[in-house]
Amino acid sequence: MSQRFYVETLGCPKNQVDSDKLVGTLLADGMAATDDPSKADLVVVNTCAFIEEARKESIDTILALEEQRKSGARIVVTGCMAERYGAELAEALPEVDQVAGFGVPVNLLMSNPSGKKKSIPVSAVQVPTLDLLNLPRPKSSSPWAYVKIAEGCDRTCGFCAIPSFRGPQRSRDVASILSEVEQLEAQEIVLIAQDLASYGKDRPDELGAGSIVPLVQAVSAMSPWTRLLYLYPSDLTDELIDAILATTVPYFDLSLQHVSKPLLRRMRRWGDGERYLRRITDIRARDPHAAFRSNFIVGYPGETEEDHDQLLAFVEEAQLDWCGFFAYSPEEGTYAMDLDGAVDAHLMNERLAELRELQDDITASRSDATIGSTIRVLVDEPGVARSTREAPEIDGIVEVPTELTVGRFHEVRVVDAMGPDRVAESL
Repeated sequence: MSQRFYVETLGCPKNQVDSDKLVGTLLADGMAATDDPSKADLVVVNTCAFIEEARKESIDTILALEEQRKSGARIVVTGCMAERYGAELAEALPEVDQVAGFGVPVNLLMSNPSGKKKSIPVSAVQVPTLDLLNLPRPKSSSPWAYVKIAEGCDRTCGFCAIPSFRGPQRSRDVASILSEVEQLEAQEIVLIAQDLASYGKDRPDELGAGSIVPLVQAVSAMSPWTRLLYLYPSDLTDELIDAILATTVPYFDLSLQHVSKPLLRRMRRWGDGERYLRRITDIRARDPHAAFRSNFIVGYPGETEEDHDQLLAFVEEAQLDWCGFFAYSPEEGTYAMDLDGAVDAHLMNERLAELRELQDDITASRSDATIGSTIRVLVDEPGVARSTREAPEIDGIVEVPTELTVGRFHEVRVVDAMGPDRVAESL
C-alpha cells in the first residue's frame, strides 16, 4: 500500500503554489494524498512568517498536527518560517522531525523510515535539488489557479523582511510559465509574485524591455480570464494598464500601504495619495467597471494623527472595492525596527476600527450599486461564483443557482447584495 501524505498550507497564495508543486511531486513519487492528517505517513506544514500573528498560527498548527499524527509518521515543517528561523525552529520544536527550507529534495522528506523523531536544522541540508518555482503541477482542481511567475524581491520596504529570506527577484522564463498555464487547464489564471510588475527586469534579454506586458498578453491568449495580484503603483505604466484592460478582467490589486508622503518615505516606499488618486481616476476613465483592491498598514512608526486623517480621506475619496487594513508588526532585520515614534497599541486599534468601518460601508455601497445589472460569472463550486470584480479567496462572492455548471461561465442578473457578497439569478 502506498504511503500517504497530508499537506497543510498557511499564508498567502504564493505558499499555496509551492504546496501544489510539492503535492504534484509527492504524487509522482508514488505517494497518495489524504485529507486526514491522522492517517498520513508524512505531514508537511507549509508555514508563513510574514508577521507575528502568522508565525503564531504556524506554531499552533504544527503542535495541533503533532497531536493528531499516527505512530511512526513524520512531520516536516517548510515554507517561510522554516527558511527564516530554520535552526531556531528545529531546536524549539523537538516534536518536528525535520525543518526544511526552500529547495529541499523531496526524497529527504521521507528519509527517516525508523520513525524516530529527529530535528534537522536547515543548515544541515546540502545544496537543494528541488526547485519549487519551476516544478511541474498537475491539472487544477478548481476552475481557477494561481501561477507564481517570480520568486524573491529587490525592494527594501522598511516593514518587510521577505527579501532577507526569499532572496532577490528571480523571474521564470516565459516558456515555463506558459507550459504551466497549459497544464493547469484552468478557466482563470491568477498571476502572482512578491513584486509582480517587476517581472522580467532580471531577464531583459528574453523579454526585450524586461516588461511583464508580453507575458500578460501571452497568458491572456491562452486563458479566458487572466488576473494580476500585487502590483506596486510605481510600476503601473500606461502599457501595463492597457494590457490588464485587454484581458477583459479590469481588476487592479495595488500595493499602496499608506498615502501620507512623509510616512511612505519612512516606509521606503514611492508615491502619495494624490498620485494614487490620479492613477485610479485615469483607469476608471478608461474602464468605468474597473475594480480596485489595496492594503494599508496602520500604526507604522511615526504615523501621526494627520497621517491617519489623510488615509481616511483617501479611502473615502478613492472608493476602492476592497481594502485590507493591518496593524504594523515589528520584524527583525527590517529598517523599521530601529525607527522611533512607536504608535500605542490602543491607538492603533482605534485607527484600524475607524478605517474598517468606513471601508465596510464603501464595499457594501459598491456592491449595492450593481443590483439590477447583468454580469458574467465563473462558477467555482455549486452555488458559488465570481465576476471579474472578485478575486479568488480574498474578495466577496456571487451566490448563484446551484444548477449552474461548475467551471463554466454564465450570464446572470444581480438581484441583491449583502455586504461584500452579491446574489444573482439566471437569465
